[in-house]
Amino acid sequence: MSFEEKLSASDEKQEVDRQTLTQQSDLPPLTKTTERKLMAKIDWHIVPCLCVMYLLAFLDRPRLIRFSSGYRVNISNAAVLGLQEDLNIVEGMKYNTALTIFFVPYVIFEIPSNILLKKLKPHVWLSLCMFLFGLVTICQGLVSNWGGLMTTRWFLGMFETGMFPGCFYLLGMWYKRSEAQKRFSFFFSSTTLAGAFGGLLASGLGKMSGVRGYSGWRWVFIIEGLLTCVVAIIWFFVLPGFPEEAKWLTEEEREFLRVKLAKDTGGAGHDASMGWREVLDVFKDYKIFIGGLMYFGQIVTAYGYAYFAPTIIKTYGYDPIMTQLYSIPPWAAAWGFSMIVAVLSDKTRHRFAFTIGPMLVAMAGFGILLNVHGEHHRNVQYAALFLVTCGCYSAMPVIVCWFAMNLGGHRRRSVGTAWQVGFGNMQLTMTAVGGIISTYSFLKKDAPDYRPGYIISVSFLSFSAACCIAYFGAVWYDNKRRDRAIEAGEAVPTEEEQAAQGDMAVNYRYAY
Repeated sequence: MSFEEKLSASDEKQEVDRQTLTQQSDLPPLTKTTERKLMAKIDWHIVPCLCVMYLLAFLDRPRLIRFSSGYRVNISNAAVLGLQEDLNIVEGMKYNTALTIFFVPYVIFEIPSNILLKKLKPHVWLSLCMFLFGLVTICQGLVSNWGGLMTTRWFLGMFETGMFPGCFYLLGMWYKRSEAQKRFSFFFSSTTLAGAFGGLLASGLGKMSGVRGYSGWRWVFIIEGLLTCVVAIIWFFVLPGFPEEAKWLTEEEREFLRVKLAKDTGGAGHDASMGWREVLDVFKDYKIFIGGLMYFGQIVTAYGYAYFAPTIIKTYGYDPIMTQLYSIPPWAAAWGFSMIVAVLSDKTRHRFAFTIGPMLVAMAGFGILLNVHGEHHRNVQYAALFLVTCGCYSAMPVIVCWFAMNLGGHRRRSVGTAWQVGFGNMQLTMTAVGGIISTYSFLKKDAPDYRPGYIISVSFLSFSAACCIAYFGAVWYDNKRRDRAIEAGEAVPTEEEQAAQGDMAVNYRYAY
C-alpha cells in the first residue's frame, strides 16, 4: 500500500471513529467539520465583537467594576485631568452626584432593554445603543457646567443600560455551561483591559490640553466617544445574532449546536413570547433574588475601586500623567488572574469555590490598605491594589456566569441576566443603584487613607460571599428535591414543555 493510500485510510478511520463518538453521544453527526473547529468558529464570530464593544462601553462609562461592569473609566481619568476644577464642582457632593445619576436610568431600563434585544435582533439594538452612548460621550466633553454634566450622564446611563446584560444574554445562548466560564471571563476581562487602556489613552489625551482651546479632559471624552460611534456603525454589519438565526452557520452546524445545547440546559425556546406576564413569572423563583444580591455586593466594591483608583493612586504623590500610567498594571494583572480562575473553573466544572477564593484575595488587599499607612509604605499600598483588582474582577465574571448559565431558555435567561445586573446596581432602597453607595464611599475629606471606603468595600464583599453560599445551598437543595421527585414517579416534561419551563423543569439540574 502506498503512502497516499495509507494516509487516506488513516483519515477515513479517524472520520469513522469521530462520527461513532458523535453518534454515541446522541448528537447529530458533523460530516464537514469537527466540534473543536465549530467552537473555534463560534468563538471568532462572537467573543471579539462583544469584547471590543464592551471595552468601548467601559471607556465611555464611569469607571465601574467589572460586572456591570461596563465601567466607565473616562470620568475618573477626566477628574484627575481637571474636570472638577473647570466645571466648578470641586466642593460639596456635586461630583459624586454626577457619578450617581448615571445609574438611575441604567437600572430602570435593564429588563426592557433585553426584551428589545430579543425583538429587534442583537446587531440592531446593541449597535444602536453603542452609537448613541458614543454620541452622548462626545457631548459630555463639551459641557460647560454641572447641569450639562448631569444631563449627559443621565442619557449615558439610558443608552448603556443594555450593553452588559445584553452581551451576557447573547453570549450565554451559544455555549454549554462547562464551556462558558472562559468565554465569560475573557469578555468580562475586556473591562480590565479597558481600565489599563483607558489609563494609557487618558495619559496621552491629557497632553492635548490647549488644542483648539479645549482642556485635556474634554479630549478624553471627545476622542473616545468618536471612536465608539465609528465602531458602532461597523458593528451593525458584523455583530452576531442568536444560534437559531446565524447565517454563517451551515444547517448541519446549526442542528448540531441546537441539540448539544438542549442536552445541557434544555430547549432554548427561541419562539417563546416575551410579554410582561412572562417577565413577572420569572420572579416567582426565589433564586432570582439571591442572584441579584450576589452581584450587588460585588458591584459596590468594584464600582468604588474603578471610580476612585486614579484618585487613590494620586495620593501616593504622582502627577496626573504618572497617575494614569500607574493605574495600568493592576488592571493588567487582574486580566491574567481572571483567566487563570476561569480556566480552572471550566476544567473542574465548578463555580462556587471560584467565587469565594477570589473574594478572599480582594479582602486581603483591603486589609492591607486599612492597616498600612504612611508615605514610607507606598509600595505596599500600591501592591495591595493588585490584590483588590485581581480578587474583585475575577469573582464577578464567575458569579455572573454561574447565575446566567443556570437559567434555562431565552425567556428566563434574558430576564434573569438583566435583573441580576440591574438589581446589582440598585441601592437597598430600590430607588438608586449599588453604584450610588460606591460613589459616596470615597470622599475627599477621607483622603489619603479613605478608611470608610475600604471598610464599606470589605463589608459588601462579605455580604456577596454570604449570598454565594446561600445560592449554592439553594441550587443543591433544588437538585436533591428534583431527584426525589423523579424517583417518586413525577412525569418528565417533553422537549417542548422543557423549552417553556427552562430551568424550572423537574429534569433540569443546576451546576454549582
